[in-house]
Amino acid sequence: MSTDEVYVFRPFKLIALFCVFIALALDVVALLSPAWVTSEHYSLSLWEACKQSTDVWHCLSTLKTDWQVATLVLILTAATITLLSFLVSLISFCLGTYRRYYRIVAVLLFAAVVLQVCALILYPIKFIDSSMLRSYHEFNWGAQVWTAQTSQGSPVKCVDVIQAYIQRIKEVNPFINAVVKDRFEEALQEAQQVDKLLSEGVGDEDFLQEKFPFLGVPFTVKEAFALHGMPNTSGLISRRNLICTSDAIVVSRLKQAGAIPLGVTNCSELCMWYESSNKVYGRTNNPYDLQRIVGGSSGGEGCVLAAACSVIGVGSDIGGSIRMPAFFNGVFGHKPTTGVVPNDGQFPNARGVRIDFLCTGPMCRYAEDLEPMLRVMAGPGVEKLKLDEKVALEKIKFYCMEHDGGSVFVSPVDKEILQAQRKVVEYLEAQLGVQVQHVSIHRMKYSFQIWSAMMSSKGSDGQEAQMFTDLLGDHGKPVWPSWELLKWFLGMSSHTLPAIALGLTEKLMKLSPAAMAKLVNMGQSLRTEMEDLLGASGLLLYPSHPIVAPKHHFPLGMPFNFAYTAIFNVLGLPVTQCPLGLSTEGLPLGIQVVAGPFNDHLTLALAQYLEKAFGGWVCPGKT
Repeated sequence: MSTDEVYVFRPFKLIALFCVFIALALDVVALLSPAWVTSEHYSLSLWEACKQSTDVWHCLSTLKTDWQVATLVLILTAATITLLSFLVSLISFCLGTYRRYYRIVAVLLFAAVVLQVCALILYPIKFIDSSMLRSYHEFNWGAQVWTAQTSQGSPVKCVDVIQAYIQRIKEVNPFINAVVKDRFEEALQEAQQVDKLLSEGVGDEDFLQEKFPFLGVPFTVKEAFALHGMPNTSGLISRRNLICTSDAIVVSRLKQAGAIPLGVTNCSELCMWYESSNKVYGRTNNPYDLQRIVGGSSGGEGCVLAAACSVIGVGSDIGGSIRMPAFFNGVFGHKPTTGVVPNDGQFPNARGVRIDFLCTGPMCRYAEDLEPMLRVMAGPGVEKLKLDEKVALEKIKFYCMEHDGGSVFVSPVDKEILQAQRKVVEYLEAQLGVQVQHVSIHRMKYSFQIWSAMMSSKGSDGQEAQMFTDLLGDHGKPVWPSWELLKWFLGMSSHTLPAIALGLTEKLMKLSPAAMAKLVNMGQSLRTEMEDLLGASGLLLYPSHPIVAPKHHFPLGMPFNFAYTAIFNVLGLPVTQCPLGLSTEGLPLGIQVVAGPFNDHLTLALAQYLEKAFGGWVCPGKT
């Protein structure tokens, strides 16, 4: 190597040094910048997320999850490597050497660029995977969003409303995975038909309200229900190619009432687990915190409503499958009195004694939508209820029970859930002048055991309940849960672990018929006790779940927490889950309101009252 090559000043070296310096400066700015992303009331940086309330800014740390910490580590590592390359370049420049160090600098810069690209990929996840979806995902529609005309008389195009909800789903569904199959093109065509109907002036507003109470209202359907042209797998891989050629009865009735389906939503495998995850569609994430569950089995429905991707939804409930998702996602859900709303057209459907436990019901963000939905979904069955009867809440007998009595199978009730329930009691006593009576019903302590025994008992006609392992086989050979468990450990099973575990539990229940008979008798006694307590004018306040929405996979450790909702299925009582704001972690709180048989009007009336008092649904991203 000549002396000229080693020591001669090269302009290229100065340019290279300058570029490395710029890269280092950008890393420093990224680390120290007070705001990477800003909007009128929001500021997001690497370290914190800030929101302006009036004139005050409130900031929270963003370093709460693995994704967020990983982003920081990548950027810090890239900055360190860039600093090292700058020092090497500087030394090379000062010493006048070139060939000795340029390869090292090139490798270091390449590594820094790779790490920075990875950080940029993780950066959006960093802020989405926080306690709440942020402001650019907010979308607020009122109850029964579509009306023929606004109060000013300006036409509201149904197409515009449907398009807005479609856009909303496209924005947030990649994060929450709630809508597993859409029918957007068909929905827009049906919206055009609605606009055409109105432009032709067919009847006045009263006529349309009576004939089409949900004209133009977008809704979603739990995938377990048949919706023409949509899949109906219930999370079973063996049914993944099945496409419905007809509608479930409740879906058909809502469509006849003018509602427009946008698509179907996720559920747990065979609708028998309280986390909505399966091998067909994957896992659904809570819109208030993507690391938490949405509940099950109508979890996709609760999630899509909470995320403001739909106005109303169809769910089913055999152990809390409407109420748990409604609780975890901060919306309203109603389990009607047994036998009021038809269950036809869903898979799996109930047979034997389970016909008396499975209920189809409405889910929505606004309490005022529950009653009109129930009327439409029930059809002629609505005559069994007293929905036209005016409710005087000050004349209601209120009862309160804060926990199940201390079952060893479930978690203790969370303090914030208890505080929310006590606030409801205090409010009712202060505003209505009633006395809420605290009760302790001993048999509630055995809720899980009673539910399990009654689910496996024979019907009045002597027919055996269908085995869960038979359902897993879907009219083929029954699934052997022990064999499937072995396959699961080897990563070869086509079923989820909760479904396999349920199959094993079912086998164990059959080993002790005497104990089962005793529990069935206990359940029948509890039903009589509860009906006598509530009578025709009583309401019971009871926790919807012992804890707020847990993190993914937590239910595997505490699988029997669903007993807080399941017990009311085997008792046949109507129950409404009502949201009560958010916890300190920004997660929904709620309460179950229980009435005697066919007194659904009482729970629905209190739901509207509590919504006005405590605010009801809170849009994810708002505090």
